[in-house]
This record gives sequence, structure tokens and C-alpha cells, in this order.
Amino acid sequence: MINDANGSQPDFPLPLQYVRSTARLSQTGSATAMVERPHAAMCGNDFWQLNRVYGQGRRERLALETVLHPEYVSSQNFAGLWDSLLETEAVFSTWGMDEDFAQALCGLPKLRAFFYAAGSIRAFAKPLLEKNILVVSGWAANAIPVAQFTVSQIILALKGYFRNVREAKREVNRGRMLNVDAPGVAGAIVALLGCGSVARAVTEGLRPLGLDVAVYDPFLSESAAADLCLRKVGLDEAFAFSQVVSNHMPDLPETKNLLGKELFSRMLPGATFINTGRGATVRENELAEVLSARPDLTALLDVTYPEPPATDSPFYGLDNAVLSTHIAGSQGNEVLRLADYCLEEFRAWREGRPLQYRITAEMLARMA
Repeated sequence: MINDANGSQPDFPLPLQYVRSTARLSQTGSATAMVERPHAAMCGNDFWQLNRVYGQGRRERLALETVLHPEYVSSQNFAGLWDSLLETEAVFSTWGMDEDFAQALCGLPKLRAFFYAAGSIRAFAKPLLEKNILVVSGWAANAIPVAQFTVSQIILALKGYFRNVREAKREVNRGRMLNVDAPGVAGAIVALLGCGSVARAVTEGLRPLGLDVAVYDPFLSESAAADLCLRKVGLDEAFAFSQVVSNHMPDLPETKNLLGKELFSRMLPGATFINTGRGATVRENELAEVLSARPDLTALLDVTYPEPPATDSPFYGLDNAVLSTHIAGSQGNEVLRLADYCLEEFRAWREGRPLQYRITAEMLARMA
């Protein structure tokens, strides 16, 4: 029986090289036995994404630690490369994966692990999990820049920055110093909707600022909220008493179209709504209606539904709706962190150590 570093049997398939090398060590008693490298392939339908995420030496490092297939594999060339992929035990991927391709990869007879250097895996992971293939995601790495983006927006919102900028541009205000009607950072109330990895990272970023941070999450227990130093509130209270409401909820049947006019209308004067979660959780026409009626409010929308907004979206005509095109997640050199997380998890898997970012079927049901 193969045990992990804690002495318990792993409930995921270990790489064949680990089983072989461990058996060899037990027979010889030698700590110098050679460890075989597992066969691996880099798979995805957007080769440019593989290039940038596994760039700056990451692909070369992977080639030293595995027997790496020499070609990038896509759904288009998969059939033609089938014979050369039969020994593949581990797949490394990033943005550009879909469920049909994942289903095809499940046919590889020795595939045991799938490492996804990006965030959400909901669109494709189900067939892999059903085949008991280990799935690891870089979601925790992707949460870091989203949290940084959100914390910066929260600080600027509490300083009244967004409202001040649009007021300062009005012709009637040219040449005038404007009074800033903003709560400031110290002691302000911020509500987080959802308490997944991003919201928890936001909480850590806000902790030194002296804010009153509340959370709405029906899956979070009172004791868990207390452990995070968060005050658990209902959805109505989150909107009615917070200067900033930041949405981090995933797109689930329970959350789809959850946020509408009745909630946005209750927001405090000068309050801000931030969405880096999912656009489908918001009834966007109703949000636009409230923003139109209340120019004191601000909506900072990094995600919408659809993305980007339709060309006739009312958001384009609203000064107090600030649109960005899903840039909160990893950008530029930040994407390299995604590969680094997956490479470290690969090493843990290869050595039989506990994993930090494994995705289970139960987790998949609640993830963004």
C-alpha cells in the first residue's frame, strides 16, 4: 500500500513512476534509486495561451521534470497524435480547454492527473472527475490579483474617487474644488457577497484598514465566519447598511439573477457596487435602472452577462457605471504564477505529498 506524507492512503491515483520507484526503494533499501519521470503533455486549443502561461522557463522546467510530448496538443491534432500520447500520465493546460476536449483526453489509458494553470474549471472538469482523474486548478493563484484589484477599488470607492472624477469633469464644476461626500476608509462598512477564495483573500487585504467587514454566504457557518473575523449578514442587510458591496458569488442555479432592483434601491447614498464575481448573478437591466435614477451610486463592473455587454447595453450610457473587460484576474506576468502553482502541485503529486489545490466533484458544484 502506498501512503502519503502523512501516513494515510491517498484517495487519488498516484503517478506510475511513484509506485515503481517506491517499490524499488522498498526492495533495495537504497535512497539513491533513480526516479523515473512521468510522461506529460501540454494540451489546449489556444496555443498562445500555453506559450504565455508556461513562458519564461516554465515549459523548459516541465521538460526537465517529465518526459514532455514535443508538440502542443489540441482537439484538432489530438487524433493524429494519439499513438504518441498513449504513455501520458499528466496533462498541463490553461485557458482554451473545453469539455469535449477533456472528454477526449479521458480516453488516454494512463492519464492520471490534469493540471490547469488558470481559474474556473466548471466548463470542462466533470468528465475528468468522473474518470477519477486528479484535477488541480490554479484558482488560488488567480484569486491573488482579483483580490488586489478588488481591495484597490474598495479603497478608492470609500475615498469617493469614482464619483469625484465624474463630477469634476462636468462643465458646471470646471475650475472648482469639490466637496467630497465620502465615508473614508476608517470604520466604513464593506459587505462581501460570497466567501470563496477571492473573498477570503480580499478579507486579508482589508484587515489592516480598520473596516467593518460583513459577509453574505448561505454556505458559510457562523463559526466559520467568526474564525475569519467576519460578521455574517443577510442579503438585505448587506445592501442596506454597507458603503461598498463587493460581489464574489459564483454563477450557480441558486445565485443566477439573485441581485436586482429591490436590493440596489436600498443602497446607502454614495454607495458603490463592485462585481468581480459573475455577471449572471445580477439582473443587469434593473441595476441600470437604479443607476439611472440614482447618480449618487457607482457600479464598478469587471464582469457582465454577456461579456462584453451587448452593444445596446444601458451601461454604456451611464457615467456611474464603470466597465472593465474582465481584467481583475491574472494579467501580464501574473499568469506565470498560475503555472508555478501547478508545477508545485505536480511535484507534490509525483512525490506522494498532500495537495493543496485539488478539485473534487463536491467542490465543483459550488465553484465559480
